[in-house]
Amino acid sequence: MKAVSVVTIKKELQHRSSEELIQLCLRLSKFKKENKELLTYLLFEAHDESGYVVAVKTEIDEQFDAINTNSFFYIKKSVRKILRNIKKYARYSQKKETEAELLLYFCKQLKTFKPSLKNNTTLINIYNRQMALTEKIVEKLHEDLQYDFGLEIEDLGYL
Repeated sequence: MKAVSVVTIKKELQHRSSEELIQLCLRLSKFKKENKELLTYLLFEAHDESGYVVAVKTEIDEQFDAINTNSFFYIKKSVRKILRNIKKYARYSQKKETEAELLLYFCKQLKTFKPSLKNNTTLINIYNRQMALTEKIVEKLHEDLQYDFGLEIEDLGYL
């Protein structure tokens, strides 16, 4: 089965009643965890972006605490998983300020992580790539935010 375009879906949804739209949303939420997470964000957390960022940061802290530090293989695997989750949460929000803040927080946590990531080239590359991406995102923001985020970027620096 081939999926139709978003424009076609939008036109079709305009012809549906409120009850039908509710049923479609509920049915959609049953299929994938990401659909349910996005609906949760849109319904309960979109109005309080700062609270959302705090909740995501808390989850990042928990994930960093749970990393198996026995070998760099497990550390790299866990760091990539954390980064995937951050990208997903930033995609839900669709706000560049949120994405920049979460990536900077990730880089802070990664830089202070023990054992030091300076012993592993892959982790250094992940850190540097995220710092470069954050700089690109910050360039597109308002001047005041650019200055604030710029100070944090300077404090962290590249490895």
